[in-house]
Amino acid sequence: MKHFIRDVYIVGILIVLVGCATGTTKLPVQSQTGAVLVDSYKMDVGDQVQIIVWKNQELSVTEPIRPDGKIAVPLIGDVEAAGKEPEELAANIRQKLGSYLVNPNVTVILTNLQGHEFLSRIRVTGSVEKNISMAYHQGMTVLDAVLQAGSVTLYADANSTKLHRRTENGTQSYNIRLKDILEDGDMKTNVLLMPGDVITVPERMF
Repeated sequence: MKHFIRDVYIVGILIVLVGCATGTTKLPVQSQTGAVLVDSYKMDVGDQVQIIVWKNQELSVTEPIRPDGKIAVPLIGDVEAAGKEPEELAANIRQKLGSYLVNPNVTVILTNLQGHEFLSRIRVTGSVEKNISMAYHQGMTVLDAVLQAGSVTLYADANSTKLHRRTENGTQSYNIRLKDILEDGDMKTNVLLMPGDVITVPERMF
């Protein structure tokens, strides 16, 4: 009987320790760069594209990708651009121009990224007044985003809030003590946001 009570006591201590460990706040490394994590940007409708054909200025153009996903290039006509990387588009144009020019040198430069704005948006979902998707601005914090969502609802489990972020190692989730931020002014977890971050606020379990 004594051994049984001792074993139960030890198990109880282990459960408490595990609970404490999992409750530890894990915070992301802070950065001011605001860079969007993409392996290589794939162009989208509305992106402004500059095509430079070296020593052939009359073939060089600057125009947006049309709603049909294409751009018009002198001499070769419409070329599919949406969903392609700049290097891929340059290679396609180079190949098509090869029927008219000897070893054409083609460079594609993105001068205005409309598709980038969608990748950069901050989203707040869950037990907030309104689920929201907002444009990212450098210097934006968790509190800024939550206030734009109208703050949390009456039934929010605010201290169990999660910040989800794309990283080089896949999506990482971080613990945000949102109740401490809102009610106690404890800003330790009021971290700077990065483009594409998602904040989720769960409801309390009754």
